[in-house]
Amino acid sequence: MDNKRIKIGCEVFIKSGEAILLGKRKNCYGEGTWALPGGHLEYGETLIDAAQREMKEELGIDVSCMTLLTVAENIDERGHYLHLSFLAEEFIGEIQCMEPDLCYEWRFFSLSDLPSPFFKSHEKILKTYFQKVLYLGKE
Repeated sequence: MDNKRIKIGCEVFIKSGEAILLGKRKNCYGEGTWALPGGHLEYGETLIDAAQREMKEELGIDVSCMTLLTVAENIDERGHYLHLSFLAEEFIGEIQCMEPDLCYEWRFFSLSDLPSPFFKSHEKILKTYFQKVLYLGKE
C-alpha cells in the first residue's frame, strides 16, 4: 500500500420501506458485487454536497434531505478509507442507471434478504447499520 492518504467515501442508503437500493458493480474494483450508491469526496466539497452529487451522477435523482447514519473505516489493498453514509428516505426523480459503464443495474432489496456477493468495502457499513451504532472501531 503505497498511498498514505486517507480516502473519504460518501454512500447513501436510499430506502423504500424496509428495502435499500443497491447497484451491481461493473468494470471496476469489486466487479459483480452489490454496493450502496456513492463515491469519493472531492476537494472543496462538503460531505452532503458529495453525497448529493453522487446521487445525481449515478442515479439521476435529487436528494435534499439526508441524515448521517454510519461511519465506518476500511483498510485494505486499496488503502485507508473512511466511509460516511447517509440516510435518504425521499428523493426527486426516477432512479436510472446513469453510469452503465460502471453499474449493471440498480435494484431495491429487503434488508432481511440482501444479495451476494456484497462489495467488501461496504460490509462494515452494513454491520454498523444493523448494530444501530454510528461507528464501529476495530473488530
